[in-house]
Amino acid sequence: MSQQLIKVHQEDNVAVALRDLKAGERIPFEEGELSVLSDTKSKHKIALRTFHPGDRIIMYGVLVGSANERIEKGAVLTTDNVKHQSEKVFGKTEAFNWTAPNVEKWKNRTFLGYHREDGQVGTENIWLFFPLVFCENRNIEILKDVFEKELLKKRENPHQLLLRSLVHGDDGTQTADTSSDVFDNIEVKFITHPGGCGGIRQDSESLARLLAGYVNNPNVAGATVLSLGCQNLQISIFKEALNALNPDLKKPVLIYEQQQMGTVDHMLSVVIKDSFEAIKKANSIERRPAPLSQLKVGLECGGSDGFSGISANPTLGAVSDRLVALNGTAVLAEFPELCGVEQELVNRCVDEEKSEKFLNLMKAYEKSVVDAGSGFDMNPSPGNIKDGLITDAMKSAGAAKKGGTSPVADVLDYGEYLVHPGLNLLCTPGNDVESTTALVGSGANIVLFTTGLGTPTGNPVAPIIKVSSNSELAAKMPDIIDFDTGAVIRGEKTIDDMAEELLEFIIDVASGKVKAKARLLDQNDFIPWRRGVSL
Repeated sequence: MSQQLIKVHQEDNVAVALRDLKAGERIPFEEGELSVLSDTKSKHKIALRTFHPGDRIIMYGVLVGSANERIEKGAVLTTDNVKHQSEKVFGKTEAFNWTAPNVEKWKNRTFLGYHREDGQVGTENIWLFFPLVFCENRNIEILKDVFEKELLKKRENPHQLLLRSLVHGDDGTQTADTSSDVFDNIEVKFITHPGGCGGIRQDSESLARLLAGYVNNPNVAGATVLSLGCQNLQISIFKEALNALNPDLKKPVLIYEQQQMGTVDHMLSVVIKDSFEAIKKANSIERRPAPLSQLKVGLECGGSDGFSGISANPTLGAVSDRLVALNGTAVLAEFPELCGVEQELVNRCVDEEKSEKFLNLMKAYEKSVVDAGSGFDMNPSPGNIKDGLITDAMKSAGAAKKGGTSPVADVLDYGEYLVHPGLNLLCTPGNDVESTTALVGSGANIVLFTTGLGTPTGNPVAPIIKVSSNSELAAKMPDIIDFDTGAVIRGEKTIDDMAEELLEFIIDVASGKVKAKARLLDQNDFIPWRRGVSL
């Protein structure tokens, strides 16, 4: 009989159900049997000993909660009998030594990327349109309609074809125009957002840094920027942010101010002519080989389940370790989902300055959440809880596995750009799209995104590779899942097996040989994080 329970760490006092279990079942486990006292759904946790009120609950080898009441051995853990609890952190407590994985087979491997003049290498070649203020969103949408209709002939929406067929009363089998895109080496992408004015000035300054990061991202060849003129996020503020990030930027950045140019028709006509000429030039950039050290991989999760921390997230961690060993870059974000594993990350920081910055960012973030009447303990979503992640510390302990085991080379606040190769920590919310948006704004040229429940999140600038924690999800939602780690749960493959396969897949996506599913769905999400209040 296949394994039915798994204890993730030798010090754990709970186990994870690998299938639905019925009350009264006796499950072979470790050296004996475990009597299941209550119906337990797959992915949920079972007590391996009797807990009394206040007893510590350990999973992944760390504190993830405490008992609210007596919990008998063999009973299921729930939000009623368990509450969030995590260890307090005071600073570095021990020296950290890392044994890097053997990456000899990867040392001479390359991907085909777009080389930029500042030395960065993109996995895609994007011309980006965006506004400095929400007042220009409509004009961005007009440009999107115009450019996509003329440049992206083969991407006519199949659902529009269906409706067209119904309107004309035929059998619903109209086919799309199969003519080729006008350009082979460039894509046009469009961002809209609700910011740039109306909030506190710090929100606009933060948005300016984020947008500057998008322009500087190695996947971007150039940008068209629209400004109204009277907004908080002035052109001068955006230029200052861009200059601070890259004072020697060689990319073309076309900026237009509506209140200076007059009519919408005049402005859009000028924008279309100028942008088309710039896009033609950017199309001449071709892919060339680049070492794997040029990969800057964001690590993200969303719609997590009880298997995410056992299969998908550790697979990302093993990939992260391999990239770091190759002098590449990995970025772990979502600070609310690092609650409870701070001590490990503090000890892994390369110096005291980095560890202090990490702790200060975590404390400030948590204080702002508490001041707003909430707390990190309220982070798990209804979907998380339904699938076995019942405390924030439990969710965090599994989420942190995406960061592997390597030293923390740098700690970045929101909007700061990647400088040091190695594992970086980036302060972002746990919200999928806000965090993914920030990862790309900090320079990630590809993002690995684990999910156990399924989420279609994408990004306009970087490919988002979806990694499922279980094969049932991959079979149910094949249109959004790129890579399945369910074989780990079934005991058919190891984490290292999965990591080697995933790294090969990453190289294919980075080289343009395979398109991530979010790209095929044209999923282009962009949500800035507003840290202040709206006035």
